[in-house]
Amino acid sequence: MVDWPTVASLATAFGTLVLALATFAAVRSANRAAMAAEHSLLAGLRPLISAARFSDPPQKVMWIDRHIARAEGGRAVVEVVDDVVYLAAAIRNSGNGLALLHGWYPYPERKGAEDDHEPPEQFRRLTRDLYVAAGDVGFWQGSIRNGDDPHRAGVVAAIEAREALTVDILYGDHEGGQRAIARFALTPWDDGNWLFAPVRYWNIDLPDPR
Repeated sequence: MVDWPTVASLATAFGTLVLALATFAAVRSANRAAMAAEHSLLAGLRPLISAARFSDPPQKVMWIDRHIARAEGGRAVVEVVDDVVYLAAAIRNSGNGLALLHGWYPYPERKGAEDDHEPPEQFRRLTRDLYVAAGDVGFWQGSIRNGDDPHRAGVVAAIEAREALTVDILYGDHEGGQRAIARFALTPWDDGNWLFAPVRYWNIDLPDPR
């Protein structure tokens, strides 16, 4: 004799299991779709700064003390005037989103891709917001003014000896997210100029692709 109550209980349990599996699959699919949409949105906002091309138009750079320099594509401005160190470079935003520059960190020597960066909170904040539109050219600038600045002696010595410098630039999208650090080498050249070239990039708010 068939035990119908037992059969009904098993059928109900099986149906509940099937429903649970279907719900789990639907939720997982929705999560994947949401993650893909978020990734696509962030990619549309993500900037990527690089050195400006040699053919890009020069950028006029003025500091707070009204010191003015001309930043040529592919080159850096490296000057010491009245004990003030002026550094600048023309940069290009090769990404899809507006780039907002946050800060920078100098090294009085050549740093390679294998050398790690300093924590973002130790970077020097820019005295004004610098933006570079997607696909456009702008500039980065910095200065070292205080005589007791811990980086000043080393940077000045490297400049006077015509030795390579390194600068890490902290930047992100226009909402302040997707922060990244771009390392650039400032290399003295025979004609008296300084070349400006990227060395390595690090993601701060996103997983590192390496």
